[in-house]
Amino acid sequence: MDFTLEHTDINSRARAGIITTDHGTITTPIFMPVGTVASVKAVHQHELKEDIQAQIILGNTYHLYLRPGLEILRQAGGLHKFNGWNRPILTDSGGFQVFSLSENRKLTEEGAHFRSHIDGSKHLFTPENVVDTQRIIGSDIMMALDECPPGNSDYAYAKKSLALTQRWLERGWKHFQETEGLYGYRQTFFPIVQGCVYPDLRRQAALHVAELGADGNAIGGLAVGEPTEKMYEMIEVVNEILPQDKPRYLMGVGTPANILEGIERGIDMFDCVMPTRNGRNGMLFTRNGIMNMRNKKWTDDFSPIDEGGPSYVDRQYSKAYLRHLFISDEILAMQIASIHNLAFYVWLTQEARRQILAGTFKSWKDEMIQRVTHRL
Repeated sequence: MDFTLEHTDINSRARAGIITTDHGTITTPIFMPVGTVASVKAVHQHELKEDIQAQIILGNTYHLYLRPGLEILRQAGGLHKFNGWNRPILTDSGGFQVFSLSENRKLTEEGAHFRSHIDGSKHLFTPENVVDTQRIIGSDIMMALDECPPGNSDYAYAKKSLALTQRWLERGWKHFQETEGLYGYRQTFFPIVQGCVYPDLRRQAALHVAELGADGNAIGGLAVGEPTEKMYEMIEVVNEILPQDKPRYLMGVGTPANILEGIERGIDMFDCVMPTRNGRNGMLFTRNGIMNMRNKKWTDDFSPIDEGGPSYVDRQYSKAYLRHLFISDEILAMQIASIHNLAFYVWLTQEARRQILAGTFKSWKDEMIQRVTHRL
């Protein structure tokens, strides 16, 4: 993987760049739709490419490992061939999913022992075997195994957790360098900065990660219960240390406002389930604010969902029609809302890129924050 830093905003740390992989290029800042089980929920691949204009999607190592399983993915020739997506794919290591299974997992020096949420069977993720698993999945960008501590962890727990994550990282990095991809194209490995909400731990983690010299770096353990301002503070602390010439990936974040604030602080890559999950429940993010499509106020509003918006569904369907679909529990409602929200998120990051290159990012961002947080 290669990264070219094209421009940095004069009034902030916002950056525009280009990531080059063997499955295509990615222009940053970028939002990456989440395809947890080899599918972005309710969205066809052609819609991802043509309408949403996604340049890269995510797969989830934990879920793919359990189902369809590594043997099926190996037989298929990797996830790209299995799901028909020929653009870049990023996979997480499964660390966050294991963290969320707090009652069904145990962390040891060896790795993360856990029970499947599907059938209760026992499994073990180690720093080494999650590299092997991601080799079989065939993602362009793979993640290191880490522990994601809760946002309200006390200092003692956060320090102990970070020490384990760092030891795991050393093992995972070594194993990545000693192995090769299975399908004839390059894969890269991102370490993850942890440290909860404690600046000294975040600095320690960032220094350790930076010393490895990986092609890119991730920031994890944010948006997991800590105050929003703490999240922004930790991004600033970490980005003072992480290399300027490598892409920075903020994992699992967040709202449109979170993304804009992250871009201002030097983040290049984002992912989050929010646009699809909230969309399926009737919440739409637009350039003019947030809409709850179940509200009665949209009953006879025949104006487009988001007139002039980035998606064809914004122009093709009215608010009244979409509300009708949600009230009727029609599956099409979830499809329309998912396409709209993903297209908006991708548009937001790519418009931020255009503003960075034009030298107008800061004023544009300040105005957009007001707009995207407004409830319609």
